[in-house]
Amino acid sequence: MFSTHLKISLRTLAKNKVFSAINIIGLAAGLSCCMLICLYIYDELSYDTHHPDVAQLYQVGTVFVQRGDETKTAATPYRLADALQQEYPEIASTTRIINLFGDDKTLLRANLPGKTAVFYEQKGYLADPTFFSFFRYDFVEGNGQQALTNPNSVVLSETIARKLFGGKPALNQTVHVESNTNGIGEYTVTGVFRTGNTEASGRPSHIDGQFFLSYAGGGLSQYINGTTGLVGNNMFFTYLKLKPGTDARKLEAKLPAFVEKYMRKELAAAGRDKRQFLTAVRDIHLHTDLTHNVTPNGSLTYLYILGSIALFTLLIACINFMNLSTAQSGKRAAEVGVRKVLGAEHTALVRQFLSEALLFSGLAFVLAVGLVVVLAPVFEQVSGKTLSFSWGQRLGLLGTFFGVSVLTGLVAGSYPAFYLSSFRPIAVLKGGPGQRGGSLAAVSLRKGLVVFQFTLSVALMIASVVIGQQMRYLRSADLGFASAQQVVIPLRSAQAKASFLALKQALLGSAQVRSVGASAYYPGIFNPEDASVYGEGQAKTTAKIMKINRVDADFLQTMAIKPVAGRLFSMAFISDTTNGIIINEQAAKALGYPSAQAAIGRQALTDWGPNGARLTIVGVVKNFHFEDLHLPITPFAFLFNPKGNYNYAVVNLKAGEPTSALEALTAAWAKLNPAEPFEYGFLDTEFQKNYEAENRLSTLIGYFTFIAILISCLGLFGLASFNVEQRVKEIGIRKVLGATAGNVVLLLSKDFLKLVLVAVVLASPLAGYVMNRWLSDFAYRVTVEWWVFALAGILAVGIALLTISFQSLKAALMNPVKSLRSE
Repeated sequence: MFSTHLKISLRTLAKNKVFSAINIIGLAAGLSCCMLICLYIYDELSYDTHHPDVAQLYQVGTVFVQRGDETKTAATPYRLADALQQEYPEIASTTRIINLFGDDKTLLRANLPGKTAVFYEQKGYLADPTFFSFFRYDFVEGNGQQALTNPNSVVLSETIARKLFGGKPALNQTVHVESNTNGIGEYTVTGVFRTGNTEASGRPSHIDGQFFLSYAGGGLSQYINGTTGLVGNNMFFTYLKLKPGTDARKLEAKLPAFVEKYMRKELAAAGRDKRQFLTAVRDIHLHTDLTHNVTPNGSLTYLYILGSIALFTLLIACINFMNLSTAQSGKRAAEVGVRKVLGAEHTALVRQFLSEALLFSGLAFVLAVGLVVVLAPVFEQVSGKTLSFSWGQRLGLLGTFFGVSVLTGLVAGSYPAFYLSSFRPIAVLKGGPGQRGGSLAAVSLRKGLVVFQFTLSVALMIASVVIGQQMRYLRSADLGFASAQQVVIPLRSAQAKASFLALKQALLGSAQVRSVGASAYYPGIFNPEDASVYGEGQAKTTAKIMKINRVDADFLQTMAIKPVAGRLFSMAFISDTTNGIIINEQAAKALGYPSAQAAIGRQALTDWGPNGARLTIVGVVKNFHFEDLHLPITPFAFLFNPKGNYNYAVVNLKAGEPTSALEALTAAWAKLNPAEPFEYGFLDTEFQKNYEAENRLSTLIGYFTFIAILISCLGLFGLASFNVEQRVKEIGIRKVLGATAGNVVLLLSKDFLKLVLVAVVLASPLAGYVMNRWLSDFAYRVTVEWWVFALAGILAVGIALLTISFQSLKAALMNPVKSLRSE
């Protein structure tokens, strides 16, 4: 029986080559899109699932409360871990990490016989000795359990070890590290972990470290040893491993009492409050909305969007199959009638037609797997994700996708199978139902399915346009400072910091350089430094958290940050170096001053030191975006840094081709810092890195929208071809009676165009609602305007018309004598 079904299916496929090709290509395109998106979603859902005892691992988070405002973050004080473990016996172990927040690049150097390897590296962390007992890494050298026990220890990724030491063993080698966060030191390599495709390293983690330093022995350890409080210095990420059987929610319920016991007095003195909470480690990537964590969170919203696109493209492909199969019912009706007269049962016919659908889906699956293999590198590049899976995972995913393809075949073939097998033999042999594309119910269903698939396609088009608009806005919005032609140079080593003034003078002598400034941080990167500040005459309890940046005299001018009252820092005013402060408009408002001008010369008081500090406001600058546009502008302040230990130099180039200017910068750097590589970035490019997730989403939706429309058009092309084929005699008669080619094209096109217009009407409110929800994640955003829907409608109608026009024109230009003779 199986072989008979297979033979008939193959004959049907060969007999209807065009329709078979359209079905197979459409199903393959839908399946390949679904597979690629599922691989992406699977990777996102795999975060932190491979760690041992992951069900018992929790991260401690903090909610800061000040004057009714709440800020939720993963940051905690260093001493919190020890205090919690001492207070609660349910906690088996703790560990802490801190990212090298002052270093988007850390200087690493290894001296080998005959050569020195030196470069900047990102993604560095300081970690407790217990870190590798919490989080699984596949060690190829050393032992993770003892790797960070000794002071001045460093654990490297295999990639960095290879860059430093070539193919030689890295264990027990010495690495010179220069870091703004942790100072300068010599570290012994105590471990190397694999970064290739293994069961452990092939699964992602919210801690994307490339190297880990021990706390002990570095510059930060001296700072840690001098801190005892549990309120300030919230820079560390604290993790708990609970004892088996411990209820994390019950432990979390005890934390308010912990705050009252250990922090209430200090919190009251600071005029603020805080709460602690627990987050399961496996929930961190997708189920948290914290303002600051080890790495940026993933987005469930984006996964829902991509998952919907995967489902939509697959549904559109299935709809094509249903439409084309039922449209061909006229050709199959006689076959069904004859087979029923000869004794074929209804169930046997259903199995036959389902077998055909499964054959189509099987061939589509093979083609889809090939497309996924070919397109995977492009997809990885666009999505920014390396899809690394173990062999066990690959086989499991392949089996799952095969199951999806079988289900797709059954879904796509179910209606045609039951519809075709239900024909009454007497009626179809007399030329009844089944001729000219089927019954009225089948025709109505086809129209409904066309509307549905174009509704999905138009909704994706609207989403693509809106997301593109928002991304263009993010790239072109006025940030309140000059981002173009700004070169950012990291100053990592003591030598680079000490030589900054000489570098500045050398650069100012270049004809291509307009100005040079320096700072601890620049807009768009994480700034950990803040202070509680309150205005003159206000109570300490009214203090507001204010971000702080320490700059030189020329930084604000170099960045073109505009003063609205007072002045900018100047070397002519000695007081600027001791107690001068410049604030933004938002800070002036937060400090209670009625206007920017009213704040000039007044005091800004902080809680620094035992007696606090009184700073004089010398200038108020226009609000600017020191964070990306997801977040609103909040109070910000600049302090003059006379010590010169800046983290970054910012060089403002004159307009024109930057190549010669960069050559001048490289030469000046090499002269002053010959032992260090020259690295730089353009400020506008660096700022845009904050929108990488949105850029990837925009690109992915654009590609998949194109594929969804292509699949829809394939189905529309097939239906138009069938429509023309069924109406050849009618068209011939109309042309004999005087119908023009334009009349024929309009006749054949208008029914399909009506369906597309209905789809536009249905898709517009749906897409508008979803896009407004997505835009709500941005503090600054575009509005979804009417012309977006009009544009999507025009594009949909235009694409449909182009798809139909080929077959319509072909029919309109056909010789009526020939068509009538053939009939």
